[in-house]
Amino acid sequence: MNTNYTQQEIMVVTGTTFSSQEFAMTTDGIDYNHLSEKERLEVACWNGLLPAMLPEIFEVSERRMYLWEIREGASFIELEMGDIYMDVEKQYSINPYLFMSVKNLS
Repeated sequence: MNTNYTQQEIMVVTGTTFSSQEFAMTTDGIDYNHLSEKERLEVACWNGLLPAMLPEIFEVSERRMYLWEIREGASFIELEMGDIYMDVEKQYSINPYLFMSVKNLS
């Protein structure tokens, strides 16, 4: 019997009103204001604030999703999530740096 796994990519475009929101980073008393917008988003994601930031994504999934990797682009951050870690197939990725590197020879 084959097991189906859930893998999801989320692209958060920076320079928007969503990405410039203030997210409660932690209660550890550290000031994150010196970080760039991308870095603040990354810290918020790694600190487990994704379900609060994007509740509609987590309401749909029946399985527990884990954040495995964050990739930074010129004007976005890409979040790689899934119930287990799996490599992203480049031709199916939403990351333009990945899928544009695959040449279609047909």
